[in-house]
Amino acid sequence: MKALNLGLVAAALLIGAPAAAADYHAPRNAIGQPDLQGVWNTHFFMPMEARPDMPSLTLSEADAQAYARKLNEEAGKLAIFAQDPEVAEIRGDPSRSDLAIVKGQRRTRQVVEPADGMMPLTPGMRGQLRFIEQLLRTQTEPPFPKDDPEVRPNWERCVVGWGQPPVTSTSDINPRQIVQTKDAVVILSEYGPDLRIVPLTDKHGSPAMAGPLGDAIAHWEGDTLVIETVGLPAKDAIRPFPTLFVSAAAKVIERYTRVSKSELLYQYTVVDPAIYTKPWLAEYSLFAAPKPIFEFACHEGNYSLPNILAGARAEEMARAKK
Repeated sequence: MKALNLGLVAAALLIGAPAAAADYHAPRNAIGQPDLQGVWNTHFFMPMEARPDMPSLTLSEADAQAYARKLNEEAGKLAIFAQDPEVAEIRGDPSRSDLAIVKGQRRTRQVVEPADGMMPLTPGMRGQLRFIEQLLRTQTEPPFPKDDPEVRPNWERCVVGWGQPPVTSTSDINPRQIVQTKDAVVILSEYGPDLRIVPLTDKHGSPAMAGPLGDAIAHWEGDTLVIETVGLPAKDAIRPFPTLFVSAAAKVIERYTRVSKSELLYQYTVVDPAIYTKPWLAEYSLFAAPKPIFEFACHEGNYSLPNILAGARAEEMARAKK
């Protein structure tokens, strides 16, 4: 098993190699590193996988606009958003209807390897994914435990936000600010907010010390910042919007490569033999933002948690009476 894991990690590093523009080289900061500092943002709709109605990775500008409108309209009708009437209105806003742009191409999905655009899930996990996505279409939440507050997912109460690796949610404004030192890279995601202080080292810390954002270490490969994260929380194994699985045994390898003055390519490889038959690679680009990070307040999950738990106890009492 140890040899298998090492082989998978090697494969992940290989398929995660960035394809930066040949004629562009990132400027250097005061300590000689490629300069990735600043605020970088996403604000586009981008499915995780290829859909039956769209096997192509790229689209023309005209086709991209039409396809994005279709995706946004579908998302606004998800049952999980039924109690928030603003969602459908926001999704219908033409300014929110763009597909992502990666190095000048309109992209239809995040997964680029395997080439079919599908996460290489084991058959059993593919069945679980279909089940969860069906729940999101027909109910108001995924099937998370309701025994006590500690088993609920961290993102529900904004213990983590959209900075937990890998960062897959792109359909809302979620700036990331990067600050570099000679010993570490700091990444602050506004939505959460999530603050990652990633040391430049080749050794992970004690598993017992891993937090909600996992245990991350970083190094440079040419112009690319490579971040390797392990020890992610087991209770956050199910990630919604888009739906994927990242178990506590997973290794996530992120790559940040500046491909132009205003574009930062973000790639991530997920290595998890229990969930996926092989490592897989996804990517999208962030773009330089003119505004700073702002305070993000999130308390809805904290307010609703007593009702979630009380509802579960009422269901248990009803079943006991039968």
